[in-house]
Amino acid sequence: MSGVALAWHQFRIERKLFWRNPSAAFFSFILPLTLLLLVASVFADDGDELDVLIPGVAGMSIMATTFNAMAYNLTFLREQGILKRMRGTPMPTASYFAGFLGNSIANAFVQVGLVIVVGHLLYDVSWPKDWFELVIFTVVGVITFGALGIALSHAIPNFDSASAYVNALFLPAIMISGVFYSSDALPAGLAAIAEILPLKHVIDGYSDAIVGGQGIGSELGALAVLAAWGVLGVVLAIRGFRWQD
Repeated sequence: MSGVALAWHQFRIERKLFWRNPSAAFFSFILPLTLLLLVASVFADDGDELDVLIPGVAGMSIMATTFNAMAYNLTFLREQGILKRMRGTPMPTASYFAGFLGNSIANAFVQVGLVIVVGHLLYDVSWPKDWFELVIFTVVGVITFGALGIALSHAIPNFDSASAYVNALFLPAIMISGVFYSSDALPAGLAAIAEILPLKHVIDGYSDAIVGGQGIGSELGALAVLAAWGVLGVVLAIRGFRWQD
């Protein structure tokens, strides 16, 4: 089999494994939508708040399905010796990771789509005004958060502590990056921190793509910051990667 065929085969295996794990499906799809429905119900009559919430939850979903998933899954696979065994098989490393990462990419695109559909059908938030911008920020966001998740997995000592490491970064990020409210309302110190974080810039891109419609040119700064985080994540992911504990 060619490398591409092996990658596709691995991708299909990863999809089956994902759906056979109900807790993974819940936290990847149901939990973000549940948070969206709960918070949106409070602001159901406030269009401005909903215009903030939909891009925010879409950005949070990208981070959850890539950053969180990569950190958890690689820590587990490494601790269980699965990565080491895969290294000893004839499957090319590139094919294995293409299938492995492809699963998270698919989840991210599906999750963003679900958030947009729910926002439009239930809360009358407009369809995205710039689909191209939406796709670009999704692709760059997936690469960035996926690489950062892989890099974080190198620092996690064991799977039992993975949730503590991941949530120590994930929860503060979603609280100050404008997921549930506009980051413009933050105190100056927190706003400055938010401007550094990649999640804030994913949300800014989504906000313009879904609500603003000014075009990707208006968010080139956000895209540049996000891409810089992606480069850093890729470097750290590659340099610190190990196949076994």
